[in-house]
This record gives sequence, structure tokens and C-alpha cells, in this order.
Amino acid sequence: MLSLVPQYDLEPRPQAYAEAVSRLASVRHALRLVDGGFAEGPLDDLDGNIAAAWPNASDAKQRHFDRQSERLVATAAAGIEALLGERNEGREPHREASRTLVDQIRSELREIAGIVLA
Repeated sequence: MLSLVPQYDLEPRPQAYAEAVSRLASVRHALRLVDGGFAEGPLDDLDGNIAAAWPNASDAKQRHFDRQSERLVATAAAGIEALLGERNEGREPHREASRTLVDQIRSELREIAGIVLA
């Protein structure tokens, strides 16, 4: 049934923060699995920086962060699944494809963090 009355989320903000940061932590963990020894680390200080900035971020920024982190989890999962599929088939994933995926995940992590840190 269509309802024209706005539905408000009664979840407290700390829960939304915990879920969003947990999503990024899972992406960074997956990044470690795919990374395969590339020199640059997976932005380990991200949680602390976001935690410090989160209370001062507007509701709009928090919602945008939440949407973008959901999207990143989905796309990272798809890319990692493709690489693992190659491995399960007995083929070594192409090193450049792995590197491109790692670079893209890092870039998007920085971009998403920038939503709250800006």
C-alpha cells in the first residue's frame, strides 16, 4: 500500500555510525586479502579519523556516507568474488587486474572518508 506519510527511522545515530564504519572495515579486510603484498597499506587510520569527525558531520553527510559505503561494499565484493573465482578454477588471477581492484578500492575508501572528513 502506498503511504504518503513520511516514515522516520527511529535508529539512534551511533548505531548508524557503527554500521557504516563496520562496512568500511570489512572492505579494508577484503583489501588485505586481495592486496598480495603491494607496498601501500589499506588506510588503517581511517576509523579513528571518521570517529572523530562523525559527531560534527551533518545528517546529510552521514546519510551520503552510508549510501556510498553500501555501494563500495557491493562493488568490492563483486570484484573480489571474480578474483577468487579465478583462483577456484585453478587459475591465478591476473596481477594487473588485482592491482587495479586494490587501487580502485583505496581510491573509493579515501573518497568516502572525505564525505565526513571534509
